[in-house]
Amino acid sequence: MIPEVNDGLAADFEEAVAQPTKNYKIHVEKNRIAGFIDEIEALKQAIFLMLSIERYDYIIYSWGFGVEFKDLFGKATSYVLPEIKRRISECLLQDDRILELDNFIFETKKGKVHVIYTVHSIYGDFESDWEVEY
Repeated sequence: MIPEVNDGLAADFEEAVAQPTKNYKIHVEKNRIAGFIDEIEALKQAIFLMLSIERYDYIIYSWGFGVEFKDLFGKATSYVLPEIKRRISECLLQDDRILELDNFIFETKKGKVHVIYTVHSIYGDFESDWEVEY
């Protein structure tokens, strides 16, 4: 018995449609969740969450989620700065809504690096920042 190929299968599939980004609003300073956000504000919150989670530390998150900063502690600044840029880019570019990251600016003070960068997303461009202890 030879299996038959149904050529009409390709017509049964529809093109993937982007899902809405509506999400709950996290008020970090008030330590509560209230209301909803969408599009660019939801992306800013997602960036905050991705950079807040140390990769491989929590079994609830997949190994592809989060960023690795903890092994930078005690390393030389000349090593840390390009690594922070690479690791932030690697972490955030996994999100389909982010197209590109550029214009990285580093400010170092007493074992901390304050990073400012530009996010180019499908919703528009905005500036974001993060602080890393090393």
